[in-house]
Amino acid sequence: MNTPASPLTGISSMATRHLLAELAERCVAQGGPRVVFESVGGVDAARRVAAGEHFDLVVLASDAIDTLLAAGQVRGPRLDLVRSAMVVAVPAGAPHPPLHDEAALRDAVAAAPSIGYSTGPSGKHLLALVARWGLQDSLAGRLVLAPPGVPVATLVASGQAAMGFQQLPEFAGQPGIEVVGELPAGAAQTTVFSAALGLQAAPAAVVALAHFMHPATAALKRHHGLSAAG
Repeated sequence: MNTPASPLTGISSMATRHLLAELAERCVAQGGPRVVFESVGGVDAARRVAAGEHFDLVVLASDAIDTLLAAGQVRGPRLDLVRSAMVVAVPAGAPHPPLHDEAALRDAVAAAPSIGYSTGPSGKHLLALVARWGLQDSLAGRLVLAPPGVPVATLVASGQAAMGFQQLPEFAGQPGIEVVGELPAGAAQTTVFSAALGLQAAPAAVVALAHFMHPATAALKRHHGLSAAG
């Protein structure tokens, strides 16, 4: 009796978790290797990889992958998997703030009683915008950082945040919220999520990546609010 091969292991940030789960299922259905991903906050994922925890595949924002590559903590080449737009969400039924230009967005942020954000790329971008707009002091106490493992959507749906900033896939399909739209020109941000191999990755990891990067996956990526990066 043959013993089933152990699955490949992967780690990713939260924004790509649903997509990667479906890509992994499709990979197996097409005769490829099985991959089991653990999806956590991007900062925590990068820290664990840097600390030497073993994963066959690592999928994070491209700047995080670049940092790990430069430190020799993952193997290249970096493969850009998907692009994700940053959006604004509000509690279901709440008025939608205008997002037609950067000034309107700034005014909406300045007036919001509470603003939810994460530690990932979208959170870094929001804090950079707040600094650029000179709102650090006036927003002190109104910026609500999502705890590890808690989606920004949860803060918005529960009313802990009157506005939430996050990658579109993090908000898609979440109950109790409404996505207002993408950030306007001048303030917009698109994050590229990329893949790399772990230092002791099994050879089958290369096969799995080929399945994930195949042009035939483009429709599935769009279904999850993402676009192919290639």
